[in-house]
Amino acid sequence: MFCIDARVMRSIEFKDGKVRFINVRKLPHTLEIVETTDYRRVAIAIKNMEIRGAPAIGVAAAFTLALAAYHSRCRDVECMLSELERVAALVRSTRPTAVNLFWAVSRVLSKARASAGGVEEVRRAVVGEALRMAEEDVEVNRRMSIIGASLIEDGDVILTHCNTGMLATVDIGTALGVIIRAYQEGKKIFVYATETRPALQGARLTAWELKRAGVPFKLIVDSAVGLVMARKGVTKVFVGADRILRDGHVINKIGTYQIAVLAREHGAEFYAVAPTSTIDLESRVEDVVIEERDQREVLEVMGVRIAPQGVEAYNPVFDITPPSYVSGIVTENGIARPPYEESIPKIALGKQ
Repeated sequence: MFCIDARVMRSIEFKDGKVRFINVRKLPHTLEIVETTDYRRVAIAIKNMEIRGAPAIGVAAAFTLALAAYHSRCRDVECMLSELERVAALVRSTRPTAVNLFWAVSRVLSKARASAGGVEEVRRAVVGEALRMAEEDVEVNRRMSIIGASLIEDGDVILTHCNTGMLATVDIGTALGVIIRAYQEGKKIFVYATETRPALQGARLTAWELKRAGVPFKLIVDSAVGLVMARKGVTKVFVGADRILRDGHVINKIGTYQIAVLAREHGAEFYAVAPTSTIDLESRVEDVVIEERDQREVLEVMGVRIAPQGVEAYNPVFDITPPSYVSGIVTENGIARPPYEESIPKIALGKQ
């Protein structure tokens, strides 16, 4: 492990049989770059949220399979495919809610199965597809930043939740990428970023990214959102998404739902920003698994217990925002607007 300036690398990279990624759990105090040849280490990083954010998780999942293929000792295709299936099962078990993870695993496995030839061809196919997905993520986020920034006007006061910048993607970011792009275009904006309990992604990561970008902002506690909406003139909310259903339900970091309700009450527009790979056209809202994490994340802050011994906590890390509260969904293919059951499938298939 070693530390460098994050500006000289992406949040996650694959090169010469190694994966390098920024361990976001150490920010903002330490910028730690982890380098590994072990696919298990990347899977652990996904599970432990050293790598987080739906797009970054998807690419990390692809890179996990790429590491396994690159270093595999299999001598025949059947062995290689069997090994990749085992690694895929490990990756799928890490984070049940983020649809990008499952999309990435399925895409890489499909490419491996379609490869005609020997072990080396399968290896090249898997690594090549993973690298292609990383490049696509950068381009998709660039396009979303341009499209989303068009929604932002001079004087906008923007609220954002969790972390959706380059640390949550390969580079640029989703919702935070939109905000930073608008600022770089010269638009006069002010941002309020929620701390985002319990893992404090807003306080640790979004604040770090906004500060580096020079965007005017203030950090607020999650429970201040209502007052800030009422007193500070918030005009727009931009958040990311870990899954978007075809009817417009947005599954995102816990706390998003209540922000959307408050935005409606105070006349602020509410936008989700996510690549089409985050869209789930098959699942019903009642089928969505909401991940629950270790209750110690609530009972402790940065490893220091704040609740009395013997107290238990409920720690869901996502919630579901109904489509009636969503003004629009920004993707690389354009902006989906109500009625979502018509616009989202078209957007997902690139037909709008």
